[in-house]
Parts: sequence; C-alpha cells; structure tokens
Amino acid sequence: QVQLVESGGGLVQAGGSLRLSCATSGRTFSRYAMGWFRQAPGKKREFVATINWSAGNTQYADSVQGRFTISKDNAKNTVYLQMNSLKPEDTAVYYCAADGVVSGPGTYDYWGQGTQVIVSS
Repeated sequence: QVQLVESGGGLVQAGGSLRLSCATSGRTFSRYAMGWFRQAPGKKREFVATINWSAGNTQYADSVQGRFTISKDNAKNTVYLQMNSLKPEDTAVYYCAADGVVSGPGTYDYWGQGTQVIVSS
C-alpha cells in the first residue's frame, strides 16, 4: 500500500504562516512529482503547487505565487508546503498527492486524506 499522511494544518489569522508536511510510506514506488491541492467548501479541488521529484523544478497556481513555497526531502520521502501571508480565501482542505508512473506524468495516482487550514480575518 502507498500511504500519504499530511500534517501541519490549523487555524491562523490573516497574514500569518503555516507549514504543511506530507510523508509517504508503505511500498516503494517511482514518482515524477509531488503536489499540493486544495478544496474549499462548495468548490472543486484546485491545483496549488507541484515539485519535480528528481530535478526539483516547481510550479505554482497564480493565486499562491510569491506566497507559498513547495519543497522536498527525497531521503525522507517528504514534501512540504510553506504558506506565508495567508488570506481568508486560502481557507480549504489541503491535499497531498503523488504523481507516480502508473498513468504517466501529469496524473496523480495517490492522495492523502487532507488537512484543514482555516484563515480568519
């Protein structure tokens, strides 16, 4: 089994910061990238950030560009999301996902259960 476990969510005031972590465990698997997504109440799940597993190239949604930073630790099989200058519109359940080789690059094969982030005014 491939397991992704998120942590670090919580309640924070606007302008504050949080760091999310996503640890992968279970059977070993190859991957192209790891990513973060989020889903607010009544909204569809949306892309937040991704990082290439080998080269470390990153990509961000326009809404978080300049405020969020994705990083990784290959040895620990862990990916992070540093969130700064948080806004109330960042409130959502944040999901970690792994872009494995099952369906090729660009398709996320494994997902975590999500961690809640609430940003108050």
